[in-house]
Amino acid sequence: MSTLQDAPPETRRLSLPVATLIGLLALAAALGVGHLVAGFVGYTASPFIAVANYVIDHSPTAVVKWAERTLGTWDKPVLKLGLAVVLVLFALLAGQLSRRTPRAGQVLVVLLGAAGVAAVYARSDLGQVSLLAPVAALVAGLMVFTFLHRRALSRESAHQGPPLPGESGASGASRRKFLQAGVGVAAGSGLAAVVGQVAGTSSNAEDSRAAVGPLVPARTAPPLPADADFAKLGSPPFITPNADFYRIDTALVVPQIRTEDWSLKIHGMVDREVTFSYADIRNRPLVERRVTLTCVSNEVGGPLISNAAWIGVDLADLLDEAGVQPGAQQMFATSVDGWTCGTPANVALDRTRGAMLAIGMNGAPLPVEHGFPARIVIPGLYGYVSATKWVESLEFTRWDARQAYWLSRGWAEQAPIKTESRIDTPSGFAKVSAGKVRLAGTAWAQHTGIAKVEVRLDQGEWREATLSAEVSKDTWRMWWIELDVPAGTHQASVRATDQDGYTQTENRADPVPDGATGWHSVTLDAS
Repeated sequence: MSTLQDAPPETRRLSLPVATLIGLLALAAALGVGHLVAGFVGYTASPFIAVANYVIDHSPTAVVKWAERTLGTWDKPVLKLGLAVVLVLFALLAGQLSRRTPRAGQVLVVLLGAAGVAAVYARSDLGQVSLLAPVAALVAGLMVFTFLHRRALSRESAHQGPPLPGESGASGASRRKFLQAGVGVAAGSGLAAVVGQVAGTSSNAEDSRAAVGPLVPARTAPPLPADADFAKLGSPPFITPNADFYRIDTALVVPQIRTEDWSLKIHGMVDREVTFSYADIRNRPLVERRVTLTCVSNEVGGPLISNAAWIGVDLADLLDEAGVQPGAQQMFATSVDGWTCGTPANVALDRTRGAMLAIGMNGAPLPVEHGFPARIVIPGLYGYVSATKWVESLEFTRWDARQAYWLSRGWAEQAPIKTESRIDTPSGFAKVSAGKVRLAGTAWAQHTGIAKVEVRLDQGEWREATLSAEVSKDTWRMWWIELDVPAGTHQASVRATDQDGYTQTENRADPVPDGATGWHSVTLDAS
């Protein structure tokens, strides 16, 4: 008598749950092994991270703008979640298409693996040895898919055959073997991922940061006046704590760079190519400057602005040692993660600008997420052209020779920070008591300075607010005012005038291509 066990393989059929499980386990194996190998050849070579970085680097400009406007600082978590969902869907599809034969699933596994290889190959910050991680992931995923599929078909044959003596035992043994194999793959994948994570972060930059010790500037910033802010009245504190400083960058994984592994090369259109180690910078006389940084993607009234006391060296001193040639138009900065930034060369070279290579922030070595071991800080320019974190290369060149990350996505070549202001308290749609209502907020015009701030209720007259002491033209300035607010719903608006005499425009403009404009307003419900 013939049985299903004797039938050709193409007549056997896996159940939906089993086929689904095979696809998911193959995906887990690929990601786990890829992460394991990446822990030893380059952490960002992990296929999942590499593909996510590729998406960040090659997303259409319209998608990038939408993500910034809609997701803000949640863009990276949403990207990771979205990529995970896509990979799971592919794994499910691979399983479902392979209920009779593994060929379709194997093809999908190879295609996904090839995408990981291509993503790693495209990274300028990864060497050829890093390709071992996605290749290992591809091989592991293909082997696990094929192995589990063969074992599952064997199980189905034993399970579906006619009731022969002893078959029940065979069916149970096949089921147990398949489950044991599945559990083994899942456990092995998880262990591989954990080992890769530990290995990839073993050279944790926090240990190196802690070993830097105190940074004592030879030239300290002047003492802060008592009225540098109106924090008790509702403005932000003048100095933003490191933990609260806004963070916008393209790094899916924060680079972990130890001081002994870091260097800065200045090259291109220079008389002499020079390279500085961390010790070279650390042992120079350090300077402390308070500088407010602003992100170009900050909407009117947005939170992407913070102020810190930066410690480092004058960038102009380093550039003088290289001898920048007269024809250089941009300083093309590159981060260790491959991100690029183009700064007007004349601004970088201008000693009155106060550009810095910073190694400290608010009295401590730079936090890892804010650029440790070193970053660029240039007052008066939006961050995408002035604030390269984890910087490792400064190449002087022409604008038409190199195009930086955001410039290629439609943002402006020149990006001076625009004069803006913001109401911090009360918040929008706040319920207030009718009568005297105190408003407080922030204004900024970095490298120009704020001259006055005015506030009005509805379409009434503009009233001048009280300003905090000016600490520096490169830092923000706080303000406060009391308004008579009658019962009802009202709109309060603010505008600033800078020390060049420019009063910010009422006309609203999106951040793209060179920063948002418009008056910030809040609605008050007085009763």
